[in-house]
Amino acid sequence: MNRRTFFVSAATAAASQLSHAQERQNTGMIGVGNRGSHLLQGVMQQPDAKVAMICDIKPDRLDKAATAAAKDNPSTTPDWRKIIDRKDITAVFIATPPHLHAEMAMAAIKAGKHVYCEKPIGVTAAQVRELLAVARASKTVFVAGQQLRSQKQLGEAVRKIREGVIGDVIMVKAQRHATNDIAHDGTSGDWYFDVTKSGGYLIEQSVHNLDLCNWVIGAHPTSASGYGATMLFKNDPPGRTIFDCGSITFQYPGGVHMSFTQNVFHPRGMPNGNQYVYVYGTKGAVDLMSPGAGMMYPMGREGKPSQLAEKQQEDQHAHIAAFYNCVLRGGVSPADITVGATAALTSILGHEAMKQQKVVTWKELGVNV
Repeated sequence: MNRRTFFVSAATAAASQLSHAQERQNTGMIGVGNRGSHLLQGVMQQPDAKVAMICDIKPDRLDKAATAAAKDNPSTTPDWRKIIDRKDITAVFIATPPHLHAEMAMAAIKAGKHVYCEKPIGVTAAQVRELLAVARASKTVFVAGQQLRSQKQLGEAVRKIREGVIGDVIMVKAQRHATNDIAHDGTSGDWYFDVTKSGGYLIEQSVHNLDLCNWVIGAHPTSASGYGATMLFKNDPPGRTIFDCGSITFQYPGGVHMSFTQNVFHPRGMPNGNQYVYVYGTKGAVDLMSPGAGMMYPMGREGKPSQLAEKQQEDQHAHIAAFYNCVLRGGVSPADITVGATAALTSILGHEAMKQQKVVTWKELGVNV
């Protein structure tokens, strides 16, 4: 390499580094509790991101997050509006209690910022309707925190099912069970047991499972009926307004049925615990979510199970990487505003069916997705 070539190469490399540095998206983190701190870890691992500001109303969480992001030297605040007001912040992550998601997301979008909003994007149909309109009127990126949409193995299995590997999907059976209630004295105990803030287990947690069911069926439900109750943790903690169990039947277009149950008192050693999604078709069935995820079982006595989707190395922060890919390179959102709204509305539909103990239709929610 001659002297001139050396200096040209060095200048090119320097320009490339400068360009990359300028491309790093100044990111604001609103809410750094249990879920938010995990998102912060993911953001810190992205070469396209810089944590510019962190917000939380709890000083201990704020201090812990600032320490974790020390290499980016972020400023901190207990007021989320200060993140919205900063002109140099281009991307915002929202991981607050669910009842605040829609308000914060709309403010960020209206300020021209790209938004990653944790699920559910709203706890009422009205919140979802308003956010949906604001997001669709904007040219900024919106990604809902429906992280299952970024899992490669699940995506491959869903693709094959949608292509007809088990024939026509006719029924889905799913559950989300837990071995205990959420910690009553934990860091989320001050809001989780208020249904107006969390939406309860179905809306706050099972929205992931219901979104997966929508994804594999390829539609959203048209109606739901079910029952919900507090059977074990009655008025525990005092003032509790969320159910500790429930069962719902969803009706989908084409007559497809989906049966869903949830509870927080499934003993750890009891079989078939935690989560599963069984997809039944006219030619067989697939275990989509539990430890045997991707196993296909053909119809008939002679059929042998086979692996529908091979195990893959999954990036636990793939959803976050996809967000920045959308922002910088125009990638396709794995969970756009339509996915986020449909998932939230499905869980809201199920909750209303349990609460009212009658058939509730999708049309009654009054939101066009």
